[in-house]
Amino acid sequence: MHFDQRTQRALSEAGLSTDEIAAISDTVVEATERDADRLEGFFSDLDTAYSDMDQAHSASEFPEHAIEYLDLFTHADDIRGYLRFDTWGAPVEGGRVLSDEVVELSLGSTVDGRVRFAADREALR
Repeated sequence: MHFDQRTQRALSEAGLSTDEIAAISDTVVEATERDADRLEGFFSDLDTAYSDMDQAHSASEFPEHAIEYLDLFTHADDIRGYLRFDTWGAPVEGGRVLSDEVVELSLGSTVDGRVRFAADREALR
């Protein structure tokens, strides 16, 4: 079960049984796995993506990125992994699908922020 002890206790005090808490936990884990699959699928179809990432070497409002791959794994409700661009990459510390056209990744140490990605610049406006 991915809930910490305080959360489990609070859910129990709210009237949920251990079996109900475990079922909810399983549902969260399954949703996390589905989201990771959708995120990987989004990037697997792209050679080029656009983002709202601040980049010192880009004058574009929505810079263009050559995408090599997105490799994710899940643990409970965490999505982690690595996004590889053509000449650099960034650790992924979370992500979500915002729409069919736009996804958001929380990128780690090299970027340290949330970044929206789309296949079309217009989708980011």
